[in-house]
Amino acid sequence: MTLGKNSVVGFIGIGVMGKSMAGHLLRAGYQVLVYTRTKSKAETLLQEGAVWKESVAELAAQAQVIITMVGYPSDVEETYLGDGGILRHARTGTYLLDMTTSTPSLAKEIYQAAKQKGMYALDAPVSGGDIGAREARLTIMVGGDQEAFETVRPILELMGQNIVLQGQAGAGQHTKMCNQIAIASNMIGVCEAMAYAGKAGLDPLSVLQSIEAGAAGSWSLSNLAPRMIAGSFEPGFYIKHFIKDMNIALAAAEEMGLLTPGLKLAKSLYEELAEKGEAESGTQALYKLFTEKQGV
Repeated sequence: MTLGKNSVVGFIGIGVMGKSMAGHLLRAGYQVLVYTRTKSKAETLLQEGAVWKESVAELAAQAQVIITMVGYPSDVEETYLGDGGILRHARTGTYLLDMTTSTPSLAKEIYQAAKQKGMYALDAPVSGGDIGAREARLTIMVGGDQEAFETVRPILELMGQNIVLQGQAGAGQHTKMCNQIAIASNMIGVCEAMAYAGKAGLDPLSVLQSIEAGAAGSWSLSNLAPRMIAGSFEPGFYIKHFIKDMNIALAAAEEMGLLTPGLKLAKSLYEELAEKGEAESGTQALYKLFTEKQGV
């Protein structure tokens, strides 16, 4: 099957990243239906030509491709499997792309339920934050059937550049957990390095110029350390959602009998930060723990 520009795409969840992602589809010429719990978040898209739908059920009944970018696994479960959910109201042959970071087990459950109804479900979580979403440079990690993946690839390519089918249903979510585990410990290192630079009396921006191009280089160092230095803690990715991701990763790792001490430490630090009222801040706000505690 080919999904041309006359295909109707439904987008559920217009948050920090979802707004940019849906916008790319609109500007590419797709008819985009949108639904989110807070309609005001979709106003910019509606002004660009997106069509508002009053419920998940209404959107699902009219779209050929449905993309979800919601908050938590409980939101994913309600959106897909609830009485007013996608699987009860979408048509046979619909392609379902859950781009939320959720649990591998739920991804498999949705895949099986969709298959029984003649629909095609892919778990396709992303990495790249608000910048990657805005610039259509997201990394997209996909789990599901090859044929369904190839059918929706042109849509995915409007939102990201590094797009890989990792395996069967759930493989995309497992891959995202690898991503979050790597980021968790790396963020501690980035914060410690910037705090050290400040404590040593160095210019943190000058230090960053030296170390980001070498062996210490990482996405977090290049993209989030400048925000730390500038005192900008607006969310490209919410702390509350990162804690959610780390909980998913820890549960999956423990189920496999895998030790992840770095992940456990990072989660404890972020939970401490959330308890201080920073749950709605960006993940770079971890820097505050290191500077406030140590007088940097």
